[in-house]
Amino acid sequence: MTAYLLERAWVGDRFRDDVLVEVDDGRFTAVTPDADPPRAIPVRGLVVPGLANTHSHAFHRALRGRTQRERGTFWTWRDQMYDVAGRLDPDTYLALARATYREMAAAGITCVGEFHYLHHQPDGTRYADPNEMGQVLVHAAREAGVRITLIDTLYLSSGFGAAPEGAQVRYSDGSVEAWVDRVSSLEARFDRTATERVGAAVHSVRAVPADDLDAVASWVGERPFHVHLSEQVAENAACQEEYGVTPAQLLADRDLLRPTTSVVHATHLTDADVALIGGAGAYASFCPTTERDLGDGIGPSRALHDAGARLTLGSDSQAVIDPFEEMRAVELGERLATQQRGHWTAAELLAAATTEGHASLGWADAGAIAVGQHADLVVLDPASPRTAGTGRDEGTVVFAAIAEDVRRVMADGRWIVEDGDRAEVGRELDDVIGRIWT
Repeated sequence: MTAYLLERAWVGDRFRDDVLVEVDDGRFTAVTPDADPPRAIPVRGLVVPGLANTHSHAFHRALRGRTQRERGTFWTWRDQMYDVAGRLDPDTYLALARATYREMAAAGITCVGEFHYLHHQPDGTRYADPNEMGQVLVHAAREAGVRITLIDTLYLSSGFGAAPEGAQVRYSDGSVEAWVDRVSSLEARFDRTATERVGAAVHSVRAVPADDLDAVASWVGERPFHVHLSEQVAENAACQEEYGVTPAQLLADRDLLRPTTSVVHATHLTDADVALIGGAGAYASFCPTTERDLGDGIGPSRALHDAGARLTLGSDSQAVIDPFEEMRAVELGERLATQQRGHWTAAELLAAATTEGHASLGWADAGAIAVGQHADLVVLDPASPRTAGTGRDEGTVVFAAIAEDVRRVMADGRWIVEDGDRAEVGRELDDVIGRIWT
């Protein structure tokens, strides 16, 4: 057992001073505010629980700074993404994912939901181990020190029944049955008490024919289930033309809107869609920096919450890896859309990044500084040029801090980031991304 005295920490729903935490076997075994212990390791700064990144495509990190300089739409950006997807092999993917997860750790992220569909070789044939690319991601997370929910993704069509083409052939297992067999064999290797779990996804309603969704629903069970939903107006229009309903209604009709479902982006929704998602008690994974980078639009975050959905946050395309920016961007997006301020409290946004985010990835026992929870801590500098004078409270965390204000990070009782590690992470990213584009 190791005891730490946290100078100022988020416990329950507020910051408390002099919080004594005891950590044993990666869990908090005691949490005592206003303590004055004779012997405990001091932790100076503003301390929050570990943050959860609920939607990541690790390989998109190679696109940062390259795609933003060009005009176009989501669909033209997608062609650039396919270029990267075609370049990766298990060795380069391991190096890129490890460096990307280390960048996440340095930003305070202790758990990542990796939306994984880069399954096979560039020509679509399987590796000797059909789950080699998924295993690469798991090993990368281990080496970075973060937990991972590998959200293994079904992708069967380039769009409403059309056959996969180009880079997309790497994504497809050919059938729901082949996907289930492969994912089940991967899941059998995992120890659910450890640091990895398997979730499931369909890429989108355009990538999985409606007739296959029933088989997906029967297999998913209680696993975390994720899906890109209504990210683009064109997707909604094509779904209406093909099936006569919105994507949200299609999922509801196929029993895939559940409390364990995370709808990712959920940008262009009807009022009826909002009611369906909220009524199911589903999660809504918003990725504001990616959504604005791609010109997607501003999703109805508050309306979804008020209808019963639970907000979580992701970095998606890695245009930015900064969970504090994602938190405040939800509120700032609502302000732009409504021309009014004050839609989300800082406490609500912090919950989205911690307890709600972890729960959506299958880790209900993480995201809080509380007895029995995973011992994750993020230590922020309360006196940086961004945070100085801001009150040392949740407003500081959500509306002032940035990733560079993170000084130390603990995951499962082990310090995985110390002040000064960023330079090494930068060198690692520079090396592997240079190799990919060579």
